[in-house]
Amino acid sequence: MSSLHVNKALNNNVIIAQHPEHGEVVVIGKGIGFNRKTNDIIPLMAVEKMFILKNQQEQEQYKQLLPQVDEALIEIINEVITYIAERTDVPLNEHIHIALTDHISFALKRKEQGIVIQNPFLYETREIYPEEYRMGDYAVRLIKEKLGVDLGMDEIGFIALHIYSAMTNQNISQVREHSQLITDLVGIVSDHLDYSFETESLDYSRLLTHLRFALERVRRGDKVEELHKLDSLLKLEYPEMYSLAWKLTKVMERRLNLPVYPAEVGYLTIHLQRLNQRKEEEKK
Repeated sequence: MSSLHVNKALNNNVIIAQHPEHGEVVVIGKGIGFNRKTNDIIPLMAVEKMFILKNQQEQEQYKQLLPQVDEALIEIINEVITYIAERTDVPLNEHIHIALTDHISFALKRKEQGIVIQNPFLYETREIYPEEYRMGDYAVRLIKEKLGVDLGMDEIGFIALHIYSAMTNQNISQVREHSQLITDLVGIVSDHLDYSFETESLDYSRLLTHLRFALERVRRGDKVEELHKLDSLLKLEYPEMYSLAWKLTKVMERRLNLPVYPAEVGYLTIHLQRLNQRKEEEKK
């Protein structure tokens, strides 16, 4: 059986169907539910750009959410997820359908009521997740084009985090904690060096990128080779920056509840020393 049997059409873009491999599924696709009746057969080959929710819990959540959402928005989100899927080589966690639908629907309601929520991680998100940010920008532009509502830059950042969450199979709360941690680490560096970073500067971008990759290595448990001679030299030559790097890695350990390889201290020291040097040069 290489076809779907329609159990129920929920609207023009969503049906509940029987799938040859996955059993009962929620199928999302442009126009897939149009004029469909129970027991209709849809050849799989005839369905273009469809998404299938296989997980039972995800199915139930999506079915509960659907009646609260405008059908035009369902179509837009379907288009956005297709756009994302075509530009990434990793499979998206199917929770993105619920997460984006729920988030964007709520954002539109807030906009209608004049409630503005500022994104505290906007600059960090743009620098740390540039691809996801571009995809979020596409989503916001598409909503403006199709619905005439501009959700603004703050929402681009929020949507980007949801996209990153789906691409890495991380819970959105984990992604937010990760972003908050990077913001806090930058704050510690800024306070220690008594230096205010320009958010558009290359120095700021480099620091965020370094911290992002350090946290990713810690999260994945990647072993970082320790360079004993270099480590000793850095400790001797740049004691203040070495101490600051050590402090930052201890904050990472505590917040992530994961061990940080000692080698990270050395690599971070080099980066901090370059920042400190730049600060001193600016003073002259």
